[in-house]
Amino acid sequence: MFDRIISDPTILSGKPVIRGTRISVQMILEWLASGASREQIVEKHPQVTAVDVEQAIHYAANANKNEVILTTQVAQ
Repeated sequence: MFDRIISDPTILSGKPVIRGTRISVQMILEWLASGASREQIVEKHPQVTAVDVEQAIHYAANANKNEVILTTQVAQ
């Protein structure tokens, strides 16, 4: 499913990265969140393909789909 994403303890302490690079899924998401387009990311980082960017997005979405966030309210 995510053949372009790997997690290796010897690369960025095991963070998920694009295979063959030290570019993490987190970094791609940060670039997108700061306004970079997929095309800009691929242009600026030629070792990353459009497929890599798409897989990074889907990987992050899949990793968070079952996450439950619990909040507590402070009594006043």
